[in-house]
Amino acid sequence: MKRCLLLICFLFVSKAVFSQDWPARPVKFIVSQAPGTSPDITARYLADRLSKLWNQPVVVENRPGGQNVPGSQAAARAAPDGYGFFYATTAAIVANPYTFKSLPYDPQRDFVPVAMIAKSPMVVAVNPSVPAKSLAELVALDKAEPGRLAAANEGARTFSGMMGQMLNQTAGMRLLQVPYSGVAPAIQDTIASRTQVVLVSSAALLPFLKRGELRPLAVSAGKRVRGLEDVPTLAETYPGFEYVGWFALLAPTATPAAIVQKANRDMDKVLTEPEVAQRLFDLGLVNEGAGTPESLAEFLRAERERWGKLVKDIGLQPE
Repeated sequence: MKRCLLLICFLFVSKAVFSQDWPARPVKFIVSQAPGTSPDITARYLADRLSKLWNQPVVVENRPGGQNVPGSQAAARAAPDGYGFFYATTAAIVANPYTFKSLPYDPQRDFVPVAMIAKSPMVVAVNPSVPAKSLAELVALDKAEPGRLAAANEGARTFSGMMGQMLNQTAGMRLLQVPYSGVAPAIQDTIASRTQVVLVSSAALLPFLKRGELRPLAVSAGKRVRGLEDVPTLAETYPGFEYVGWFALLAPTATPAAIVQKANRDMDKVLTEPEVAQRLFDLGLVNEGAGTPESLAEFLRAERERWGKLVKDIGLQPE
C-alpha cells in the first residue's frame, strides 16, 4: 500500500515538474495555409505573444496546398512531446473527412484538442451596383431573373463553395456558383463586377466592407457579429443556418496532458489580453477566449455533425 502511494506521488510530482519545465526549447506551430493568409497572420501574431510568455521561440511552419492535407498529415506525424502543435482550420478537421474518400490522417484519432483560437463567420456581400440592400431583396432579385447573378467562391469543395450551394438550396435561389483558386481573386472579381455576389470569410472581406467596395447582406454566425452589428445573420431568416470557419490549436495524440493544460491556460491568457483581443477584432475574427480542451472537444463533435449534414444536404460526393 505504501509503495503504491509513493508511486502515485512520484507520478504526480513528475508531471507537475514536466509541466513547469515546459517549454525548454523552441515550439513549432504547423499551419496548413500559405503565408499571408488569415490563419498564417493570426498564428504568427499569437506565436510572438506566446514566445514572450514562454521565453522560447514559437516558430510557424507553413505547409500549404492540397486542401490542407499535407499540413494536417505533417502535424499528425509530429512527435507528441509538446513541441509540435497544429494550428488547425475547419477544412482540415471537419470538412475534409466528408469531401475526400480517404485521408492520410484521421482528425479524430491523430489529434487532441488544446485551445479554441477564434471564429471567422462567412459574409454574403454584393457589388454596390447590385440593387439589393438585404438578403430578402437578393433572393427576390435572383428569382426574378434566375441564373443571372453569379456568386464567387473559393471552389466547390471549399468552405465558401459548399456554403454557396447550401444557400442556394435553402433560399431556393439559382446563383451561378463561380469557383476561384483563392479568396483574393474571388473578392476582386466581385469588386470589378465580373461576379455580383461573393461568399467568403469576414476576415478576408472586412477591409473591403469598410471601404464600401462591397455591401454586406448577411453573416453566417449564429448571432450578430461585433463590428457588423447592422448585418443580419442568415439564421434570422433561415433558422439553423449557422456555419463559421474557425482556428483551433491541436496537439498530436499522446501529448502529455499536463502540457496540453498549460498550453491551454497560456493561450487563454494571451487571447484575453485587451491588445490581442482588439487585434483579432480588427482582423474580422470572433475571439471568446481559449475555452478548455474539453469544451473544444465538444465543439468539434458538434461541428462534425453539422458539416456531415451539410455535405449530405447538398449531395456532395467525396473524391
